Amino acid sequence: MRIVITGGKGMLGRTFQGILSEHELVVADLPEWDITNAVDFNQRLEACHADAVIHCAAMTAVDKCESEVDLAYRLNAIGSLNVAVACHRNNVRLIAISTDYVFEGTLDRPYHEFDVAGNAHTVYGASKFAGEELIRRHCPNHLICRISWLYGPGGPSFVHSMMKLADGTRPVLKVVDDQHGNPTSTFAVARHLALLLKHPELVGTFHLTCEGEATWFEFAREIFRLAGKQQEIQPCTTADFPRPAPRPLNSRLEKMMLRLCGLPPMPAWQEALAEFMQQEFTRI
Repeated sequence: MRIVITGGKGMLGRTFQGILSEHELVVADLPEWDITNAVDFNQRLEACHADAVIHCAAMTAVDKCESEVDLAYRLNAIGSLNVAVACHRNNVRLIAISTDYVFEGTLDRPYHEFDVAGNAHTVYGASKFAGEELIRRHCPNHLICRISWLYGPGGPSFVHSMMKLADGTRPVLKVVDDQHGNPTSTFAVARHLALLLKHPELVGTFHLTCEGEATWFEFAREIFRLAGKQQEIQPCTTADFPRPAPRPLNSRLEKMMLRLCGLPPMPAWQEALAEFMQQEFTRI
């Protein structure tokens, strides 16, 4: 297949380049490819004769979205609209990456694909949900894949931040222990997306986070255990670290669609993290 990857130079896009190497890949990123320019993007996609587009390009700086609202919607909503329209016009399958932030984050269980989204408390989440809705409206041949708590080669990610902070200069690190989510490896996402690509009959929304759940504190503790670091960490609350964009207390995503479609489950987050740590940090 010939596959265009928007935002292909980012952390997830770089992983896709490795996992999907059997296909002919087009890395579509700035400055050549601009998803906010509808005419230019359509022309480039038409010239590619692509079979699929994996749409990773987005504004993901959650706090920055709060202060640059227009830019967030231009990239996450209008950019996704432009990609969707171009894919539909050129008969190209669209796989779009979305986020747990489209949910309110207050449910007392993991969110599944049939739960109502759109009550986001952040500009980032609202703009990403707007992008989802525009994709559904303008490109029927689509998959929307929601992910969360992502880490991968080269970062930036929570894993890289923790490893940098545990450099021996800080006796104690405080890590939030009242937010719950699914730590997820880009390798796990890319492998499952490669599987979804082999099923052209599938459309709709899928959750692709790793199985199991943790708090950021539990996530950090496992990072340091795998790294063999003796860094002391203490749990704290979200209120101890106020941010411009409120973080959801519940980022857990249930993979109901994988189960209903008879597809393999995502790997356990601990297993995925162990694999990543072995590859990313050679001293382990």
